[in-house]
Amino acid sequence: MAGTIKLESNTKCFGGNQKVFSHLSEELKCEMKFAVYEPPQLAAGPVPVVYWLSGLTCTEQNFITKAGGQQHAAKHGMLVVCPDTSPRGCNIEGEDTDWDFGSGAGFYVDATEEKWKNNYRMYSYVTDELPNLIAANFNVTPGKSSIMGHSMGGHGALVCALKKPGQYLSVSAFAPICHPSACPWGIKAFTGYLGTDKNVWQEYDACSLAKSYSGPPLQILIDQGSADNFYNQKQLLPEDLVSASTDNRNVSVVLHMQEHYDHSYYFIASFVGQHFDHHARYLNA
Repeated sequence: MAGTIKLESNTKCFGGNQKVFSHLSEELKCEMKFAVYEPPQLAAGPVPVVYWLSGLTCTEQNFITKAGGQQHAAKHGMLVVCPDTSPRGCNIEGEDTDWDFGSGAGFYVDATEEKWKNNYRMYSYVTDELPNLIAANFNVTPGKSSIMGHSMGGHGALVCALKKPGQYLSVSAFAPICHPSACPWGIKAFTGYLGTDKNVWQEYDACSLAKSYSGPPLQILIDQGSADNFYNQKQLLPEDLVSASTDNRNVSVVLHMQEHYDHSYYFIASFVGQHFDHHARYLNA
């Protein structure tokens, strides 16, 4: 049944529990998996929640097995939720053809193109269905949510925070795709999911959203490795987001360029503690 979650695995970790669940998604019309880290503080009462959005080709497993984030979540008493990156097994022609489009590459948009629009609704899944599922099944503190992500998931985190003012108290990203309307990955995904009208693309472009954002003050923390091949190939364009936010006093971008770091989870693991510290300033205030 939709709304019912099934425990798939449970492993003790840093005094808490790393779990994986499955459920039938109403938005995506398929079975989905998501990971939840329950900090030890959950035993004593409600805790804030941080959503992690992963990048291209990833599943709910990448962050929980490679980032080492559980120790920081345990330190700060945060529930961490990691959804998959796309619908799976929808029997859509071409869904498994490319690594950067279709399965594993939902781009956190609600597709409007006929072929994809019934299943590829990752934006609504992440910002609506999944939070409702978490609230119904876990003892989380109302109004205490933050979001972060990596690469395509960094794009997703930025878009969710900018499109849903006030839903997330803080946002951060590792090597995010900041200007998808102007990079090859984004152009391919937006054309496929949203069509050729570039005005529609702006609804899921962090640079455009940062210019028009009028919600509560939002400080965006970004870490970017200087040795990241995708950064050097102009897929990520974080400087564009810094420029886009310059004239909006409600949005500030703190961009840390990390010398010699690449796009991998070694990079994420090196700085993920600082991101949890960033979110703790807002969630535990």
